Amino acid sequence: MPSIRALPPTLVNQIAAGEVIERPSSVVKELVENSLDAGARRVDIDIEAGGTRLIRVRDNGCGMNPDDLPLAVASHATSKISSFDDLEHVPSMGFRGEALASISAIARFSLISRQAETEQAFRIELSGGQLQASRPEQHPPGTTVEVRDLFYNVPARRKFLRAERTEFAHIHDLLKSLALVHSGVEFRLTHQGRVVHIWKIAHDEKAWLQRVADILGTDFPQQSLRIDRAAAGMHLSGWVGLPTISRAQADAQYFYVNTRLVRNRVVAHAVRQAYTDVLFHGRHPRFVLHLELDPAGVDVNVHPAKHEVRFRQQRLVHDFLFHTLNEVLAQTSPGQVVSQLQVSEGGLHGSSSGSSALPPGLPTLMQSWPARTSSQRHLPLHVREQPLATYAALAGETVIAEQQPPITPLGDSEESQVPPLGFAIAQLKGIYILAENAEGLVLVDMHAAHERITYEKLKASHAKSSLRSQRLLMPLKLTVRAKEADAAEEYAEALNQWGLELSRIAPLGVVVRSIPVLLEGANVQDLTNDVLGELAQHGHSRRLQELENALLSSMACHGSVRAGRRLSIAEMNALLRDMEDTERSGQCNHGRPTWSQLSLQELDRLFMRGR
Repeated sequence: MPSIRALPPTLVNQIAAGEVIERPSSVVKELVENSLDAGARRVDIDIEAGGTRLIRVRDNGCGMNPDDLPLAVASHATSKISSFDDLEHVPSMGFRGEALASISAIARFSLISRQAETEQAFRIELSGGQLQASRPEQHPPGTTVEVRDLFYNVPARRKFLRAERTEFAHIHDLLKSLALVHSGVEFRLTHQGRVVHIWKIAHDEKAWLQRVADILGTDFPQQSLRIDRAAAGMHLSGWVGLPTISRAQADAQYFYVNTRLVRNRVVAHAVRQAYTDVLFHGRHPRFVLHLELDPAGVDVNVHPAKHEVRFRQQRLVHDFLFHTLNEVLAQTSPGQVVSQLQVSEGGLHGSSSGSSALPPGLPTLMQSWPARTSSQRHLPLHVREQPLATYAALAGETVIAEQQPPITPLGDSEESQVPPLGFAIAQLKGIYILAENAEGLVLVDMHAAHERITYEKLKASHAKSSLRSQRLLMPLKLTVRAKEADAAEEYAEALNQWGLELSRIAPLGVVVRSIPVLLEGANVQDLTNDVLGELAQHGHSRRLQELENALLSSMACHGSVRAGRRLSIAEMNALLRDMEDTERSGQCNHGRPTWSQLSLQELDRLFMRGR
């Protein structure tokens, strides 16, 4: 082995560049984040050849002192931290001071900066890490950084780059993610001298939501729920998409911690669990969420490119996210989603202060809606087993469908008193309910809707009853990993409350004595491994509840009205009212939509009325 020796600074910076600079978008990220830390209100990003030929970032931030310019490109020189205590309370986007040194080691680099109180800007240049003397330059207050010929001296890295279009797409996506969280900053992106995108400063909620719609789709504001909740020293704000606008890929998910876009398993797990009951298999929700908490509660120094973070109280963060999202998504019954802003191809319309917010304690408006049928009682869970009759007959009344008054269109004076799903007018093929509301036509999948109603009632009934356990004829001994055995010992009492009785009998051994009655017949070994695995990783597990819910869902499916069943007008109206009063009734238990709205404008377009 050769003797140990110190590496030359140029090689050190190139190694560091390998950790920080993966592709042109990595350079853009570091430079734009520096502009944001400098308090910039406008950032211009000029790109050529997908970023391989030129990356220029110009801002109107605070600028730098001429004496600081050489230090700005030195390794691990920064103005953002000065002590270990600062490292534990990082409020800025960047803080290590390695970015400019790494970039300048693998490109032709220049930096021009001027502070507002000075009349002269200064410029420095580097090529392959070699610094040239600074010189005066004309420049407005702020900073401009130019990066040319990226990886020109590291050809092995350059050959791993993709096509120019692909590299530019990564830059565009990066700037979208920054624009979503920095509403007070204007971003301008050009490629090959052509303006690609301009995100103007969002001065109010309306403009802010328009920027969100521009990035996540014009349908997102109308099909999303506004979140603004605070608890336990944390604040969660943003928008979560309804399950009906989910995507096949997880490419419309933006989660920020103190304005930093991050990936975190705790966050992903909490979001996935919150959507469990309402999202179709294999689909991914759309959301823009911003979590604010004390910087001391999050470690941002666990990844060279700062893509990942670690929470010091992971269980607390997980529970806060899950319960907040779960509570909001539970309010997706018709009439609960109050949308005051609408986005069309022509732009955003509606009140400037409105959003699709769900205020805490939103009153149930159904109490004030007048009855239009002979009976509005809830449809019984066992309606599938009843003979064909009107809902009134099921309720003990003698009214039959043929004796009901004819259905008349809603008058203008009545529309303000119409419930969200309106009133039934017909049934199609024994599958769909057609109803008229203030907006136009409502189509309801009656089996899917009643399945959700039945499922929620079964869950509520099961939650009120005591959880009984079924003792195994022969206790089951299992060998598990050390972390899982630790979890079995730590959470034994909590698991026992769920009906799963187990205990640790060896460093790598547990014994299972009882399981919940509702899960009788389940594979005990797989069940226990799943539960302990989640406890070891996340500090808690919902596996038991998910399995029980799956059985209740199956029961609800078999206990709901089937396709082909003829319902009377009164029965259909009772189902509509139950939907309006049931959590998550916008989707069935499998995540499929239960109803759809066709507005009069959409119907007019369909039949070309007014043209």
